[in-house]
Amino acid sequence: MKISIITVVYNAHTTISDTLRSVRQQDYFDVEHILVDGNSNDGTQAIIQSQMQHIAHYVSEPDEGIYHAMNKGIAMATGDVIGILNADDVYQDTGILSQVAEVLANKDIDACYADLVYVKSDDLTKVVRHWRSQNHYPALSFRGWMPAHPTLFLRRKVYQQTGGFDTQLKYQADLEFCARVFEVHKIKSVYIPKLWVRMRLGGATNNSLLNMFKGNLESYLALRKLGLKRNVFSYFAIKFASRLKQYFHKGITS
Repeated sequence: MKISIITVVYNAHTTISDTLRSVRQQDYFDVEHILVDGNSNDGTQAIIQSQMQHIAHYVSEPDEGIYHAMNKGIAMATGDVIGILNADDVYQDTGILSQVAEVLANKDIDACYADLVYVKSDDLTKVVRHWRSQNHYPALSFRGWMPAHPTLFLRRKVYQQTGGFDTQLKYQADLEFCARVFEVHKIKSVYIPKLWVRMRLGGATNNSLLNMFKGNLESYLALRKLGLKRNVFSYFAIKFASRLKQYFHKGITS
């Protein structure tokens, strides 16, 4: 089973080495690492080029945003399974991809995912927020739920059947995509109650209150198109409550 890991990057010279090392040190042998760079101008390209022996495919050119870049990476992937690990993220340990391969050895399973912690941007050991996921059940995505995206691994055929990310969405195309594959296409998934990814704070959606509001509104409108029936106030209340718990929850299994 070949596993393709897609890393989208733009001007991440302070973090990209950690991400590259995290993938390189995985103990699973059949890994295709794909780097999609948005034409970085801060030294990121030089770091990537110095480690090309560990990178299967690399492209650096202007793009139309993070989701457009992810779609480019997915189109380049040749693995049986695809995961996305962005340039601010690292795997918790060296055995993550081996766990993925073990789970997806069951050909009846389309996807697997696990838990994630948000850490300070300058210190991977300082946990700020815990994202403990759960087993999916019908309509859960219409409550604003999605698996922690960097922990989500999908068979490549899922992307082929459902399409990639909706690039018309600026903030939460990942949530819309997950709702589409889980609720509309009803893929079979497995939740692994273990910590798989450490994510640095500071992403495009959570870097300001205004972006958080825009992202939540965007997600509501996108989910309405997919079949969400709940009114906007109820949706926001449920989604806010689920996110709030992440700041107080402890005890994610390593």
